Order: sequence, then C-alpha cells, then structure tokens
Amino acid sequence: MKHVMKSVVLGLSLILANGSVAYAQDSQKAQQAYENGDYEIALKEWRLLAEQGDVDAQNILGDMYDAGNGVAVDKKEAMKWFRLAAEQGNADAQYRLGNIINLTNYTDPELTQEMLKWYRLAAEQGNAQAQSTLGDLYYQENSGVTQDYKEAVKWYSSLASNGDASAQNRVGEMYRKGEGVTQDYGQAVKWFLLSAEQGEEYAQNALGDMYRNGEGVMQDYKEAVKWYRLSEEEGYSYAQNALGDMYRKGEGVTQDYKEAVRSYRLATDNVAPNVDAQYNLGEMYRQGEGVTQDYKEALKWLRLAAAGYLPNADALNALGQMYRKGEGVTQDYDEAVNLYRLAAEQGNSAAKCSLGQMYEKGEGVAEDKAQAVDLCRKAAEEGDEDAKALLRRLGAE
Repeated sequence: MKHVMKSVVLGLSLILANGSVAYAQDSQKAQQAYENGDYEIALKEWRLLAEQGDVDAQNILGDMYDAGNGVAVDKKEAMKWFRLAAEQGNADAQYRLGNIINLTNYTDPELTQEMLKWYRLAAEQGNAQAQSTLGDLYYQENSGVTQDYKEAVKWYSSLASNGDASAQNRVGEMYRKGEGVTQDYGQAVKWFLLSAEQGEEYAQNALGDMYRNGEGVMQDYKEAVKWYRLSEEEGYSYAQNALGDMYRKGEGVTQDYKEAVRSYRLATDNVAPNVDAQYNLGEMYRQGEGVTQDYKEALKWLRLAAAGYLPNADALNALGQMYRKGEGVTQDYDEAVNLYRLAAEQGNSAAKCSLGQMYEKGEGVAEDKAQAVDLCRKAAEEGDEDAKALLRRLGAE
C-alpha cells in the first residue's frame, strides 16, 4: 500500500512540475512574441493562459485592450480581464479597473462606490498609485467623491511614510492648514523637510514660508532664503516671487532692488506667470526701484496682474492710484473710483482708504463724508494707518 501511495505522490509531482514548465514556456513564448511585435501570437498565448485562470495573463490582456497595445482599444474587454484578475487579488488590476470606472463614470453613485472599492483594495495592498489617487479624490473638491480630509490624509500619510516626496509635501500642507488633522506647524515642518530634501520644489517653497513667518521654527530669514533659492532654481514661480520680496526688503540678504527685479521677472516669465510678481514688477517700474522709472512699463505689468482669472487686488489699487494722479495716463477720477472699488470688494484695505478719500473730496463721486468715514473705519480696523489718520482728521476715530 505504501508503494502505491508513493507512486501516486510521485505521479502528481511530475504532473505539477510538467504543468509549471509548460506554463513558463507558454508565458515566455507570449512575452517573446509581444517584444518582437508579433501581437497576434502574444494575444493568442496570453488568452489561453488567461482563460485557464492565470491572473498575470488576465492582467496583461486587460492592459493590452486598455492601452491598445497590439489590439484596438476596447474598454469593455479591458474591464472584463482586469475584473477577473482583480477578483483574484491582483493589486495592479484592481487599480486599473478603478481607473477605467473613474474615467467613464461621472454621475452614477453605484459606479463611484465600485471605483472606490477597487482603489481601496489595491491601496490596502500597498499600491502607491491607488493610494495617491484615493488621496486626491478625497482631498479635491468636485472630484465626484465627497470631500473627506481625514480619508485623504490617511492615504497620503501611507505614501509619505514610504518616502514619496509629493505625498510628504501634501501631508505637510495638511498639517500646516489643519486639514483632516489638528493644525501642527512642527509636523508640517517635519514633512516639508523630508520632501524638500528629495528636491520637491513645492516643499522647498513651503519651508521658505515657514522660516520667513516663524511657523513651527524660529523665524530665520537666511534659512528662508536658502529654501526659496532651491525652489527658485527648480522654476517655481511662488519661490521666485518670494525671493524677489526678500531682496526688495533686505530680509536675510543685502537689500538689492536689481536682484529683486531679476527674481520677479523670472516669476513673470514662467509657463504660468505669477500674478503677484506681475504686480511687484509693475510697482518696481512705478517707483523706479532697480530699474529706470517707467510709468508705461508699470501700467503694462499692473494691468496684466489686474486682468488675471483672480485679479490681484494690490494691482487694482495701484492702477487706481495711477489714474487718480495721472501717472502715465490721463488723470481720470471715474476710472480711479472704479478700480478702487474693485480692489475694495476683494478686501484690499488700502483701496478702501483711497475710496474713502475720494468720497471725502468728491473726486469721481458725490462728496459724502459719512461714506468716507464708513470706508476708512473698515480700513482702519484692518490696520491701515492712512485710514486711521483720515479718521482723526474727520474727527471720527
């Protein structure tokens, strides 16, 4: 009887061994055909394996139909094979299946939940792309998924802990703003530093901000300049503008208007021009700081800053001043009032004060002391010193 059992076991072992060898040969044949551009043979071989339940072959077929590699793009066929592989626990297939649902679903709540299911299953297996996607879906507004900062920070943190620089930067931002976590500048600095040391320009800029403002660290302008400079070298316009500010004010560096103009110009020449830098460059030309005073050039940059998708309120206020004083343009009180009003509506306290002055003197508007006082009081409450002085003059402190 023992001899019989040994023979059975030996027979099964040989069958399994031969099966493994055959599978390896078929898989290798399919791979070789694919690399040689013989997609017909590759597709045939992988389909045979996939139909026998081979998870890797199912995932490969899904990829071929999804990307159109050797076959016509067919999302339904791709979903079919990805689903078979996903149901066997293949994390890549789970992520890819979630992606197809994500790209084809816009309104169906049930499909949204299925998409999240597959992303979550992949993410729980450590799939970095799924973790990042889940983080983005829960963090962003209007993604089709209910915004949930706690869920977002969970997935970003998982990625960040494994050294992902972009996720480390995002976790730093969330600690800085208190999104999904208790606001903690110390934790923000920790994550920004990890990200910045990997060359992430956004984190380098954020560290510059935190050292400049003394958030989570002792205020240190020189350290701020160091991080801004690294981010500037990567072409990040916010850092270029911030570095311009520091040279203009002499924070952490010797005051140098020409260097400030250079940094502002870099930010305005960026692929996505920085609106704040456009305003700052306009002011440099208006004041003649680091450049020859040139009202026409000032108007050019201030108008660009004021015409953006989100108009720069400081630029609107500066344009109002130029029209009020006739700097580079024909003096026009009506236009000045219009520009001041637009800036004031965005909360610009200097514009509120200037508009108050226009009401006090009846420039471009009917003289109205009460309106002047109301506007100046709002500006004074926001710390505007000129508004405080005007209130004292009007006896309305």
